[in-house]
Amino acid sequence: MRSGRKVLRRVRWTRMVFRARTTPVVLCLSIVSMFTVRPCLPQTSRVGPSNQQAFLEKLSAAAIERTHHAVRYDPQYVRIPYPGGDVPAGTGVCSDEVIRAYRALGIDLQKEVHEDIVANFSAYPNQRRWLLAHPDSNIDHRRVPNLMVFFGRKGTSLPATTRAEDYQPGELVTWDLGGGVPHIGIVVDRKSAASGRYMVVHNIGAGPKMEDVLFSWKITGHYRYFGPEHRQK
Repeated sequence: MRSGRKVLRRVRWTRMVFRARTTPVVLCLSIVSMFTVRPCLPQTSRVGPSNQQAFLEKLSAAAIERTHHAVRYDPQYVRIPYPGGDVPAGTGVCSDEVIRAYRALGIDLQKEVHEDIVANFSAYPNQRRWLLAHPDSNIDHRRVPNLMVFFGRKGTSLPATTRAEDYQPGELVTWDLGGGVPHIGIVVDRKSAASGRYMVVHNIGAGPKMEDVLFSWKITGHYRYFGPEHRQK
């Protein structure tokens, strides 16, 4: 009887300790959420098969629109709000043009990439490439190797061929510029008069430009991504 009472007291004590330890954490998370939520464009949800072509056309148009902006190439680490954060409009790198084109369609890659890295940290090269021990919503989505993993996981990986006809407007391409330096751009629906190939919008140092550079460097990735909740087989 006494031993039974002791066990019951231990169970009650354990529950009290668990509640005492966890309740402040819940309250803390709730308070943080209240003060960190920032307004951003409505998040795009599932894109049905009948709308995929229209989506790719819109992404192509959003990428072309980016070429009208003056952007100074600046790879510096910058603390930005979350979600919906961006570096100053007049600065950025190649990945920022992809992020901004998607955001024009209501898709926040900062949020989507961060959430997937939080849930699947070991799937990304943060630790082995940059020796990072935890996600960082300020920079993770701006790193091309992370975007490659994300688009492969949440979108569709397409063949990286040397055939121009295999690349269509609205698709994403990554390259190795040499020495392991990654780069990314968006294929758009404007063709080069010289080669007849679709051109690419990218920022390699002179701001967002539309150029015939599809095969200028070694292609390391080729993707389609239609937004959250859409996963092509």
